[in-house]
Amino acid sequence: MLIGKRVKIRAKGKIFEGIVMPSFTGSLVLKLDSGYNAGFREYELLEVLEDFKGQPKKIEISKQEGLPDVKIISTGGTIASRVDYRTGAVTSQFTANEIISDVPEIAEICNVDAELLYNILSENMKPNNWIELARRIYDSLKRSEGVIITHGTDTMHYSASAIAFMLSTPKPVVFVGAQRSSDRPSSDAVMNLLCSAKLSVSDVGEVLVCMHGSTSDEFCYAHRGVKVRKMHTSRRDAFQSINAKPVAKIDYPSLNLEWLSWRFRRGERELKLLDKLEEKVVLIKFFPGLKSDIIDYYHSKGYRGFIIEGTGLGHVSTDWIETLKRVCEDSVVVMSSQCLYGRICDRVYDTGRDLLKAGVIEGEDMLPEVALIKLMFLLGNYKIEEAKKLINKNLVGEIELRSGY
Repeated sequence: MLIGKRVKIRAKGKIFEGIVMPSFTGSLVLKLDSGYNAGFREYELLEVLEDFKGQPKKIEISKQEGLPDVKIISTGGTIASRVDYRTGAVTSQFTANEIISDVPEIAEICNVDAELLYNILSENMKPNNWIELARRIYDSLKRSEGVIITHGTDTMHYSASAIAFMLSTPKPVVFVGAQRSSDRPSSDAVMNLLCSAKLSVSDVGEVLVCMHGSTSDEFCYAHRGVKVRKMHTSRRDAFQSINAKPVAKIDYPSLNLEWLSWRFRRGERELKLLDKLEEKVVLIKFFPGLKSDIIDYYHSKGYRGFIIEGTGLGHVSTDWIETLKRVCEDSVVVMSSQCLYGRICDRVYDTGRDLLKAGVIEGEDMLPEVALIKLMFLLGNYKIEEAKKLINKNLVGEIELRSGY
């Protein structure tokens, strides 16, 4: 059985070396040193070089006097993943200390205390995970100059929003991930983590997401946690600020930091935690022909928070008006847009005006998922009438006065 072993073969008149991957076609599949897979139907096995265990080297990182202390909390995701050479799949395998061992340069920026909180893929994150994470960050900020959270990219913007609303922080809280696993030569993990470390000891005092700013290893952007979205399935620059500028640009490898848009500076806010979330809030994407009884269904199940992802300026079918008017009597209904860029304005067309009369609240320029998390936070900590007043008020930079970006 060659799976998981490093081999040397001759094929097509050339010599190839790589690690044997699982194959379901009968071909020999090698993961080459370039990070790419290559398949061979005809080949000559020249040598079995070694077993590949896929384990990172352990490096002890000692504390240096004069450097700030930073807490790294690992929750899993691609940045904490390797290829499993038994199956060929990318799986979460690293502990937090192993992540740091792979990036010893971080010891030149800060003293690191690493902790493994979860080892899960981000699609498995749930509100109770956000609450536990918020509590852990809150405790860590009492002893550290900043906190880094390694996280899967698919739902990282949800988690960043949740922490931004639950936690008032006087120090940097930086979410970081990777689009490509740490054992691939094309991985973005090292650069993203080093740029995050630079941010974690900077003068900012809010929740950020730090990821590649271009497809090359040139710079990272720091995005406000409530104004960012993953906009591509696989590109390394998948994360973009929506309706806002990035907070900062961090050049690589110099790690020079350029501020682009401030919101909160270090030390401006007191450390506070409001760690309740109401889970009975739903995000509904409207499409032509969708009937309003979906609103009645959730309302009958006790849901009192509704984010509607409408069309254009914030519209749904006129057939929905009477249902929404009834539901708005004891619930918070917020209109957002599928367009992402721009802001809700329900005063232009008759449908929008009817929605406002029914009690629907304009979501300004909030991303639909940010409005969802914000309403979960508000209904978890305030009464419905107070939540209605606060939902379209700017609390942590989730709403821009102008949407010209």
